Amino acid sequence: MASTAASTPTTNGLSPKITLYTNHSCPFAHRAHIALKELKLPYEEVIIDLDRPRDEWYLKINPVCLSPSSIISNPNLSSPQRGLVPTISFSNGVLENEIITESAIVAQFLADAFPSHLLPASHSSPTAPLTRARIAFFADAYSSKVTGKLFGAMNGTTEEEKEAKADELVATLEKEIEPLLKDAAPFFGGSDKMTMAECLTASFVLRTQAYARGGLMHSSLLGKLEKLPHYTKWQKALASQDSVMYIFDEADIIRRMKIRMEKMAATQKTAN
Repeated sequence: MASTAASTPTTNGLSPKITLYTNHSCPFAHRAHIALKELKLPYEEVIIDLDRPRDEWYLKINPVCLSPSSIISNPNLSSPQRGLVPTISFSNGVLENEIITESAIVAQFLADAFPSHLLPASHSSPTAPLTRARIAFFADAYSSKVTGKLFGAMNGTTEEEKEAKADELVATLEKEIEPLLKDAAPFFGGSDKMTMAECLTASFVLRTQAYARGGLMHSSLLGKLEKLPHYTKWQKALASQDSVMYIFDEADIIRRMKIRMEKMAATQKTAN
């Protein structure tokens, strides 16, 4: 168990106690790390091994099972799993050891508990609800339209198929994401600081670049992404942020994904 230190925001004058159950290789858990770092919240960290069945003590904390239909967007899973990450245990003197699961919900909870540049409180200004709605729209567009294409781009069996899937990913980004970043400065909605839009998508943006550099996608992908000017500026801004990069080990993530893809290919070959 590791602990991170920072100047501590409070809720109603009460400092929070947060335990984060996580794995640094998981893009979903990465969301919680980004939120915690941006909010300068101290936390204790417990690493959960995703390469074996979860221990019973963790299943008592988070017994959530992912449905098979959700596995397509999670590269760390090849079958339904229980005891996913991230999970947080949250106390603040009023709430005691409350368990919050699912990455987007964890990030949203933290942002709502500690309003900041990530996400304004709903009633903080006349424009706050609109800002929140636009951020939610962006995050949903990326999650529902792009993430599946990202992991699909690693599944081609021939160079032609890999290039076609890479082209699908670029086309989706150009259609769904590029227009939403036209006023990024350099972050979503004209912000000069990270927002919840980045908190929920940055881990996948990093992995797109990493998987392409690591040879898991077609070699043409990086050059084609460079032709999306708004996306490229935004992606480079994300990669410059300590909150995004501080747990990101590109070499290890590429290594793990190559092992995962080899196992999936072997399983498919056996099934056929």
